[in-house]
Amino acid sequence: MDFIWYIVAGAAVGLAVGITGVGGGSLMTPLLLLFGFPPHIAIGTDLMYAGIAKSTGVVMHAKRGNVNWKIVFAMAAGSIPASLVTVWALSQFHKPDHYQEILTGTLGVMLIVTAIVILFRNKLIKNLNVNIREDQGTKIIFFSGLILGVFVTLTSVGAGALGTAIMMILFPIMRAKNIVGTDLAHAVPLTLVAGTGHLFLGNVDYTLLAALLIGSIPTIYIGTRIASHVPNHILQPVLATALLAFGIKYLFF
Repeated sequence: MDFIWYIVAGAAVGLAVGITGVGGGSLMTPLLLLFGFPPHIAIGTDLMYAGIAKSTGVVMHAKRGNVNWKIVFAMAAGSIPASLVTVWALSQFHKPDHYQEILTGTLGVMLIVTAIVILFRNKLIKNLNVNIREDQGTKIIFFSGLILGVFVTLTSVGAGALGTAIMMILFPIMRAKNIVGTDLAHAVPLTLVAGTGHLFLGNVDYTLLAALLIGSIPTIYIGTRIASHVPNHILQPVLATALLAFGIKYLFF
């Protein structure tokens, strides 16, 4: 019976992701914690789920020419090594219980940051509009990747929402479809590397992973198809408020 509920959870998150574009990690990980999974299992499984579920999207965007590979490689040059180092650091703890507080505290911070980005994205882009050239932005993108690599590996949150926000701020003239495609092309290898690291740490529940994929893959497609008919300006703030509440809970309680 639990397997059915996990499929339903995957379907619900997939639909929300398809409609709103809000990153799956920021929605899925808190939901798995509500189901009673320990943080290391929720985060590790969600990372593998995100990497697999988003892979088809990368292929589609790449075929349509929506991926700026120069930006992808610059960000991945920072995020992938940072992810590997973070996994190694976690492996130095003898048991997952020894780093649970690190995971939950960092998760709380990332959920709050993600909620703020969702709520105030337009104002942030307007006020921080730097409009740098791509060749000037390589170092900034690299260091952004370093930060994302650490925090995504610790929390499974940020590869989508924060990665997109970074590119929108740095490259405001880039077309929306190119931002989405480029962010996705970076998020997939990052989450797969981080997820594989957690897998070797024993932090992935295979049954749960299968259920989430079964539930979410069809509904992500459905969500993207009906997105234009849903009042996104209402739904996104509601989701952001929920993320803010979860973030405060995991950070302070």
